Amino acid sequence: MQIALYQPDIPQNTGTILRLAACLGIPAHIIEPTGFPSSDRAFRRAGMDYLNQVMLTRHTSWEAFETWRLERRLRLVLFTTTAETAYLDHSFQPDDIMLFGRESAGVPEPVHQAADVRLKIPIQGGLRSLNVAMAAAMAAGEAIRQIGSLPVPISSNGSSLLP
Repeated sequence: MQIALYQPDIPQNTGTILRLAACLGIPAHIIEPTGFPSSDRAFRRAGMDYLNQVMLTRHTSWEAFETWRLERRLRLVLFTTTAETAYLDHSFQPDDIMLFGRESAGVPEPVHQAADVRLKIPIQGGLRSLNVAMAAAMAAGEAIRQIGSLPVPISSNGSSLLP
């Protein structure tokens, strides 16, 4: 299981998600461009000293990320407010990449179309959406619960980091 952020807008949310990934041992991906300088310094405010513990891969574009993902045959699970299926009704798999869109605009239609699965986190009517960091934490928690264990740490080339 991995987390990917599509062109994130808010460095504090990105830092929080990277801290989550570090604490849970989940590889993280940032699909650029970001809406802020995407240096380690920009993330340190929210991620604190956990950032050197996260396995972070930066992809220069959606196309670069998609090429990387397809080469590894990983399933793309998009979290979106427009999905029909609730995340609690989905069967997560260890090779899932959970993708979260921009805080301001989600993801464009080509990204929706590329997703193997589209999921939503049900919320009360009349409300727009959850904070993306909260959504990522809820999704990661459910995926870990279903899979039955924390993720096995993997390297950026897809191989296990365990002996």
